[in-house]
Amino acid sequence: MSNKPSESGWNAWLRDRWHGGDLAPVVSLLALLAIFTVLVGPRDFLNLGTASLVLEQGAVLAIVSVGLTFVLLTAEIDLAVGKIALLSACVCGVLFEQSFAAGTKGHSESGMSGLSLLAVLAIPFVTALVAGWLSGALTVTSRLPSFIITLAMMFVCEGLAKYLTKSEKFNMPSVLKKLGNDGIWLGGLSIPYSAMMAVAVMLIGHVVLQHTRFGRYVYMTGGNREAARLAGVRTPRIVVACLVISGLTAALGGLVNAGRLESVSLDQNTELLLEAVACVVLGGTSLFGGEGSMPRTLIGVITFTVLKVGLNSVKIEGLTHFDLLRPFVMGVVLLIALFINGRIARGRD
Repeated sequence: MSNKPSESGWNAWLRDRWHGGDLAPVVSLLALLAIFTVLVGPRDFLNLGTASLVLEQGAVLAIVSVGLTFVLLTAEIDLAVGKIALLSACVCGVLFEQSFAAGTKGHSESGMSGLSLLAVLAIPFVTALVAGWLSGALTVTSRLPSFIITLAMMFVCEGLAKYLTKSEKFNMPSVLKKLGNDGIWLGGLSIPYSAMMAVAVMLIGHVVLQHTRFGRYVYMTGGNREAARLAGVRTPRIVVACLVISGLTAALGGLVNAGRLESVSLDQNTELLLEAVACVVLGGTSLFGGEGSMPRTLIGVITFTVLKVGLNSVKIEGLTHFDLLRPFVMGVVLLIALFINGRIARGRD
């Protein structure tokens, strides 16, 4: 017997397969591509060089957005991701220039032992794990909104980063520099190692959300927490776990970004939180929980990065200091894109 839906069932089948929340971000992305193709020119914008820039600039955002997707799906928010990323990179840089590591100033990194390198790379993740766990534990035990708890955690991480670095700049291990700056070439397309890592992290996140019990519990917690609790889901543990995941992906993003810049300083990741939230929301993940996915987040990251790359490519003759207007234009375009997303999703639902 054929599984093909009957003619009368086509509308329901299409609604299930093409949900408005999936379609809206794609429409926004296609609209941006069309606009920048006209403004910049097909040859100057639709080329492999632009694709390489999108991959390079979107990698860190994609990594951090994975953890934020988990958090938003539970109807929570993590305002500390930018500072957790900063603190993790600062911990790595400070450890790398300690006496036990061959990465100290004036020494060659070639003599650094594998155990020392492992410690330099692992301790930042432990730091991020503790920060994420504390945010989650305090959120569920105090019953305060997560944005209050993670706002406080943001200041905690920023203060620790300032204390550890004393506002100085620190070097990073060569493995992070290679991860952040190198890649492979396929014809004229440069695929950074950081983009490959971002794809791997997103794939893991997708598998966890769509094919594991934990993923189902994440959606249940965000969709209706009381119903999930009555169904036997330990919702506090789910919230804590998602905030830990967010902390770990923030740490990975912070290390990759510091490796790309080849050093760490306090002026890094200042816009990471807002940009990552914009990516996840542009992808159609609901701020009220229970709706979203990794493919949607991927589309959101691509859309936001295309917007940044496109605005940097636009040259308007006769308009001086357009660089100063770029944040304003980006904000206006984001508002329009979010409005379109909401209208299309609501109309198709």
